[in-house]
Amino acid sequence: MSTIAEIDTTHEEFTILRRDIHAHPELAFQENRTSDVVAERLASYGIEVHRGLGKTGVVGVLRGSKTAAGGKPRSIGVRADMDALPMPEHNRFAHASRHEGRMHGCGHDGHTAMLLGAAKYLAKHRDFDGIVNFIFQPAEEGGNAGAKAMMKDGLFEKFPCDEIYGIHNMPGFPVGHFAFRKGPTMASSNRFDIIVRGTGGHAAQPHKAVDTIVIAAELVGALQTLISRHKNPIDVAVVSVTQIHAGDAYNVLPGEAVIKGTVRTFSTEVLDEIESNMRRMAEMLPQAHGGSGELKFHRAYPPLVNWDAQTEFAMKVAQDTFGAENVDGNTPQHGGAEDFSFYLQEVPGSYLFMGNGEGAHREEKYIGMGPCELHNPNYDFNDALLPIGSTYWVKLVGAFFAR
Repeated sequence: MSTIAEIDTTHEEFTILRRDIHAHPELAFQENRTSDVVAERLASYGIEVHRGLGKTGVVGVLRGSKTAAGGKPRSIGVRADMDALPMPEHNRFAHASRHEGRMHGCGHDGHTAMLLGAAKYLAKHRDFDGIVNFIFQPAEEGGNAGAKAMMKDGLFEKFPCDEIYGIHNMPGFPVGHFAFRKGPTMASSNRFDIIVRGTGGHAAQPHKAVDTIVIAAELVGALQTLISRHKNPIDVAVVSVTQIHAGDAYNVLPGEAVIKGTVRTFSTEVLDEIESNMRRMAEMLPQAHGGSGELKFHRAYPPLVNWDAQTEFAMKVAQDTFGAENVDGNTPQHGGAEDFSFYLQEVPGSYLFMGNGEGAHREEKYIGMGPCELHNPNYDFNDALLPIGSTYWVKLVGAFFAR
């Protein structure tokens, strides 16, 4: 791989850092230790540090040596997420989580270390005209929307970005492989609760009750038609029921049942359509049985829509740096969600993927039975990516200011 030689010499340093962060995972808006580590590192590089955006977010501001005072210099934002997941870790290596029920199961520890590696290099080589904003964001996981929280606290007003970019590691893609997609790339993430109300009664006398379980069962089937019969077949969307809660006795018909699940779409228009039809079903179908229904619909993250020109630019940087054979310019859409989508609603930019390998980087004697997949208790970020990711960030920043 065509990594920068000076960055290669820091591989061990940032491997130690990445593993330290992995061993001390922190959940959304609780990334106090991680934020301290990030802020201390940035300050030691001579980068201006700002804290407190989105509660635990950190922004490092680096002004190029060729940037004239006054005026409005060009600026680029580069982002890494810092939070961990509320899940157990099954790995048994030395840097496994030291906190039960918390794990860096998505690689945010690696994202943070890669961006810090780039920040260290760029702080030594400031021969550009403009400003780099290193954005270390809290609370990407679980619908907590740390990106939105940082924006609410004035991220782009205080640290203007002409363009913004983000990277996520991707298990199953070869190490050193980069993947891009223009337009809708990741799905919106939405949650729903349907509350069905009826009349409770004795299970042996159903004619005296309004059976909420029967209504709920019919609703689960009807919800599938939101995809098969109420949506244009060309549009991609998913409606999944993931929970049903009702009753607590063998011989009692409950007076209430609750259906919960998720909706994923790649456009807001399709989401509007699904929510409208779901609300009609949730309210009217129970009425046909003498009951009532209510829909509570929560929109968490909008679809992630990459900007065409910025994606083309980011892809060319990868091709020029690592070779066209290591770059996929039309990777399939991903059903997962990302709050980087909020940034892209305000600022031109692109979100890309880089390969984390198949899991061979884990020492066999330390792993359990699970695959090295995102959100899996046997996942671990591949430290071979650290100089690759840092090099890419440096090359992207350099190419941005060279345009």
